[in-house]
Amino acid sequence: MAYKRFIAGLLLAIGVIGIYSFNADDIITRLQRQLDKWSDSHPIEKVHLHLDKPYYTAGDDIWFKAYVITGPMHRLQPDSGILNVELIDAQDSIKQSLKLQLHNGLAYGDFALPDTLHEGNYRIRAYTQYMLNAGSDYIFDRVISIGNVITNKVFTKTTFNTTTQNGRNAVTADINYTDANGIVYAGNAVSYSVMLNNKVLAKGKGVTDANGNMHISLPADNADLLKQGRIVTGISGAGDGTVHKNIPIRTMAGYADVQFFAEGGNMVNGVPAKIAYKAIGTDGLGITIKGTVTNNKGEETAQINPSHLGMGVFIFTPQSGDSYKANIVYPDGTKASVALPKATDNGYVLKVIEQGANDLRIAIAAAKGTTSPFVLVGQSAGKVYYSARSTAGGDAFSTIVPKSKFPSGIVQFTMFSESGEPLNERLVFIQNPADKLNLSVTAGNQNYQPRQKVNLNIDAKDNDGKPVVGSFSISVTDETKVPVDEDTENNIFASLLLTSDLKGYIEQPSYYFNSNNEKTRADLDVLMLTQGYHRFEWKRVLNDTPSPNQYAVQKTFTISGRVTTPSGAPVANGKVELINFGDGVLQVDTLTDQNGRFAFTDIIYADSLKFLIQARNAKNKRDVVIKMDTVPLPSAANYKNYADYNVSTGNSISVYAQNSKLLYFEQIKAGLGNHIISLKEVLIREKRIALKHSANLNGPGNADQVLLSKDLVNYGCVRLADCLQGRLLGVLFNNGVPVTTRGGGRMLIVIDGMNSDAMYMNTLTVNDIQSIEVLRNISTAGIYGGRGGNGVLVITTKRGDEPTYYPQQFSKGIIPYQPKGVYKSRAFYSPKYDAKTNRKIADLRTTVYWKPDVVTPGGKAMVEYFNAGSAGTYRVIVEGVDSEGNIGRQVFRYKVLN
Repeated sequence: MAYKRFIAGLLLAIGVIGIYSFNADDIITRLQRQLDKWSDSHPIEKVHLHLDKPYYTAGDDIWFKAYVITGPMHRLQPDSGILNVELIDAQDSIKQSLKLQLHNGLAYGDFALPDTLHEGNYRIRAYTQYMLNAGSDYIFDRVISIGNVITNKVFTKTTFNTTTQNGRNAVTADINYTDANGIVYAGNAVSYSVMLNNKVLAKGKGVTDANGNMHISLPADNADLLKQGRIVTGISGAGDGTVHKNIPIRTMAGYADVQFFAEGGNMVNGVPAKIAYKAIGTDGLGITIKGTVTNNKGEETAQINPSHLGMGVFIFTPQSGDSYKANIVYPDGTKASVALPKATDNGYVLKVIEQGANDLRIAIAAAKGTTSPFVLVGQSAGKVYYSARSTAGGDAFSTIVPKSKFPSGIVQFTMFSESGEPLNERLVFIQNPADKLNLSVTAGNQNYQPRQKVNLNIDAKDNDGKPVVGSFSISVTDETKVPVDEDTENNIFASLLLTSDLKGYIEQPSYYFNSNNEKTRADLDVLMLTQGYHRFEWKRVLNDTPSPNQYAVQKTFTISGRVTTPSGAPVANGKVELINFGDGVLQVDTLTDQNGRFAFTDIIYADSLKFLIQARNAKNKRDVVIKMDTVPLPSAANYKNYADYNVSTGNSISVYAQNSKLLYFEQIKAGLGNHIISLKEVLIREKRIALKHSANLNGPGNADQVLLSKDLVNYGCVRLADCLQGRLLGVLFNNGVPVTTRGGGRMLIVIDGMNSDAMYMNTLTVNDIQSIEVLRNISTAGIYGGRGGNGVLVITTKRGDEPTYYPQQFSKGIIPYQPKGVYKSRAFYSPKYDAKTNRKIADLRTTVYWKPDVVTPGGKAMVEYFNAGSAGTYRVIVEGVDSEGNIGRQVFRYKVLN
């Protein structure tokens, strides 16, 4: 009833109604022209990865398919040709990376997870080089949990709690220790270090209680620590020696953050207003609140009722001279008050109200006495689909707009003044059935037996029922062993249409697409009221001098660099040759420009391919130095979805991990799979001759990475930093200065046991170096205290008594070069149970089938595979895009009975 009263009150406030076509309107024509110019120079690329399942364990394979789209119609993009895919741990360290060749916006690949991989939260990140022009906005970046029950004996679950003590916030990390079977480690000694950027902020010791819990207090006034810090603990008595666990800190100080957002951006006195709110708990997730809104006289003007994931709306009419506050009650009964945005006596209120499932009512009301003309524009993905303007002297308008005018996705309605100044903005999400694929999956039977052959038929049609040609990927999992929360799982609709266009963290984005009903549409509309839009800002679009793109579209690879004399002067018109002795000799050449630069463009090569770069000056002399270009990776820090680290998979991954353990031992017994057999620690008593002069305080060779002199031969560089760029894990060189990729802080340089600096380091040549040890983690850099907070480079120079290496020698003007090339995806193994198959081996597969290259000529496709060896509910997911950019997703289940 309150909602109906709001509509009636709003319409009462609206005066003259008038709408004109934009064809006669110079402002709208200018807006469209500038928007077209911006879209042409800054086309948006988005990427989605379809993963075979929601979580994994060490020893698993991660299978995925990439869909890269562009434009308002979500067409598969034809331009970018290389996709970068990375596996990143909770410390923002890249553990694995791949380069995949895109064919019309499509690619597929895989990660093989080693048995020794530490359990924890990881991220899968995917992007093209061109996407980096928008920072991290359009990069696919998703959290996955990876367990380890093979080599891991200690499992932790951490919750962060905030309390108030003596008027100040206090944050406690409660860490629970159990074994793989859930049995707690009670009475075990635990030591811990609280760290930020490899600096130890606090240390302590304790003993787990009867429930296996350890409580650690954290400084609540250090916001960076609470978002990016970590706790390193060592628990004794849980196996051989001390078991160390690395626990990310992902929380916020204070009880909660509550924000209020006026629809359209403004509250105007005397005009009914819709106010959205968003309440975020200390873990970054939404919390339920309730309360009232009162004015400065203590009179109640509205009620705040619980809604979805900490978000909701209420309606009231602000009055001139009054101020308002929200009186909030948190779930535990704690109370607080928050001031509402101040209403103004001037301006407009922009309202968008859903009229059933097919239409929108757009209503604009002005403050009393405001009669200036205004323009309304509705755009999606850089294209204007709706425009109108008020009548001269009119103060408002109202109209019905069919949703079918817009493609699926976010529509941005913006009000402009006559001069083109943005006044109000409202985001609306459109779900247009016309651009959604109708996918159906059918099987010959609804019930099957273990190891029985299954034929699945896939039928793809558009909204008119016509068959379509599309590219799809299909995964089949045993849902009994891989339980899934459909509201949090990966979803092509949520990825391409929602999260990629909104600022900030979106909790449970798939919830809004699993069911299209009045409740989910209302919840999605509240989300639109509380999230920012990051596709562009109108002020930048209206600027006649848009900023150029820093990163070009990468269709293929480019091998480039610079040739100089030993003193650093450019070598102009020098000849540079690119040579490969792999499958036959490849040899191409080019000339340097006036700055000594050269480039081999438009080439494709496989991963692990090795080249030689040979250069000569214009007089055919080889006394030159070759420096290769490197492209720095985008920062993996400041992950916006850090709250997903706190979304527990709970019993789901526990059930899955126990099955994975059985599968591991079954494969080891049968000699199958690519597994590592972990041996007990063996003490080898031998001197580290190559590092005997090292001044590493941890002991020679006890480092995160070690480079020996044999690893540095044949590198002709003016500065040592140039030779090391790209060769040290987690280290970048800015103007010759080593900095950590975790925050960009300068690293400590120790040369022959003495603290030094980058200037002296760069006076050394590679021929002076015996070893370089990289210390990045607390276990190695911590011994250097605060000086080593950003990591340490321990450099040992030659003394004359080291072993002599006789590596392959190259003449002057020749260097080896091994860039990262295109990865060729492995084939998914799907057993065929015929007479020759070994049926004695237990088939405990959880990903029963994966096929990334399903095509529907004539709108149809068929796949076949054999079930795994156990009964359960099998879940089929099909995702994909057709040739017109229509997106589809379908979930199908069938039973496997013994």
